[in-house]
Amino acid sequence: MRHVPPSRLPATLTRLKPPRFRGRLHDPRTATAVGRWLGAAVLVCFVTGVLSHVLQEPPGGLANRLPTRPVWGYRLNQGLHVATGIAAVPLLLAKLWTVYPRLFTVPPVRGVRHALERLSVAVLVSSALLQLFLGLLNTVQWYPWPFSFRQVHWALAWVLLGALLLHLAVKAPEIAAHWSRRSPGTRELPAEDAPDRRSLLLGVGAAVGAVTAVTAGQTFTPLRPLDLLAPRHPDHGTQGLPVNRTAAQARVSPAAVRDWRLRVAGPRPYTLSRPELARLPQRSVRLPIACVEGWSASADWEGVRLSDLLDRAGAPHDARLRIVSLQRAGAYGVTEMGASYARDPLTLLALRLNGRVLSADHGYPARIIAPNRPGVLQTKWVERIEVLG
Repeated sequence: MRHVPPSRLPATLTRLKPPRFRGRLHDPRTATAVGRWLGAAVLVCFVTGVLSHVLQEPPGGLANRLPTRPVWGYRLNQGLHVATGIAAVPLLLAKLWTVYPRLFTVPPVRGVRHALERLSVAVLVSSALLQLFLGLLNTVQWYPWPFSFRQVHWALAWVLLGALLLHLAVKAPEIAAHWSRRSPGTRELPAEDAPDRRSLLLGVGAAVGAVTAVTAGQTFTPLRPLDLLAPRHPDHGTQGLPVNRTAAQARVSPAAVRDWRLRVAGPRPYTLSRPELARLPQRSVRLPIACVEGWSASADWEGVRLSDLLDRAGAPHDARLRIVSLQRAGAYGVTEMGASYARDPLTLLALRLNGRVLSADHGYPARIIAPNRPGVLQTKWVERIEVLG
C-alpha cells in the first residue's frame, strides 16, 4: 500500500487522534501470559468436545468399537469440557481487556498483511465469544435460536480452532519475544508498577478458581458442597437423580404406558410385558449417568441384561441396535447402539433405580443404562429394540 503523506490526508483525519490508554498492563507481555492460560482452556475444550461428539455420533464402522471402559470415562470427559468452558469466560474477558486498545490504532489498516491479521483476529474473537455463549445457554437447556445447537457448536469449534492456529502462526514471533519475563522483547515495568501485573494475573486466576469451584461440583464430588451456580445439582431430583426431560415434556402418553409391551425385532422376534420382564433374571449394577450439560451422578440400577434379550432374539454378536422410545417430543426419541455397548455385561434394560421402580420421569416402564455413554443416548421409555444386523 502506497504511503500517503499527512499533508494530503483529509483535514478531519489529520485532526483525528487515537484515545490515550494510560494503563501499563495493555502490553504484549500481559497479553501473552493470559493467552497461555486461555489457549490451554480452548485446547482442553476442543479435545473433550471431539471425544463427546464421537461418542454421540460415531463415524462409520467405529460405532461397534466404542469403548465401554472406564465406566466413568464420559463423566470425566464432559465434566472437564463444561468446567474448562466456564473457566474460559474470565480468561477470555481478561485477554480482551489487555489488547482492546489496539482496536483504536490509527490508521486502522496499514497494508494487506495487517488487514488480513485484523480479519483473522475478528474471526477468532467473534467465534470464541459465540462458542462460549452457546455453550453456557446449553448448560441450562435454553435454546432461543432456530438452529441446531449441536451441529452449530460442532462446526464453530473447527472455525475457532482454525482461527486460533492462524493467529498463533501470525503472532509466533511476538509471542516468543514475550513468553517469559526474561524474553528479549519483554519490557519490564518500572519497579513501583511491577506488582500490578502479578496482581492482575492473581486476580484472573482467582476468578477462574471461583467459577470452577461453584460449578464443577455437578461432576466432581469433593466440590459438591460448593455447587452454587451449576444449573443441575446431581443430588436433587426424584429417586436421587436430576431429570432433564419429564414424561410430560416428552409427551409420553399415559395410554401407551398402560398398554406397554416391549417389542424386540430380530431373527426371532418376540414381545414381553413388564411383569414378564420382571420375572427374567435381574442384574444390579452401579453406573454413573452423565449429561452433555456437565452434570453427572452415580446410581444403582436393576434390570435385564440387554445381551440376554438379544440372545433370546437370536441377534448376531456384532449386531447394532435401533432403540425406539415412547416419547413423541424432543430429540433422541430414536437412537442407535453399537455392538460394544449392546453386548457389554453392564448394559441393562433397567426397571428399577436406587431400589425403587422407575418413576415416569426416569423412564418407566423401562430404560437403557450403559457404561461410558452420553446421557442423551440412555434412552427412556423404551418400547422397541430392533436388531439392525
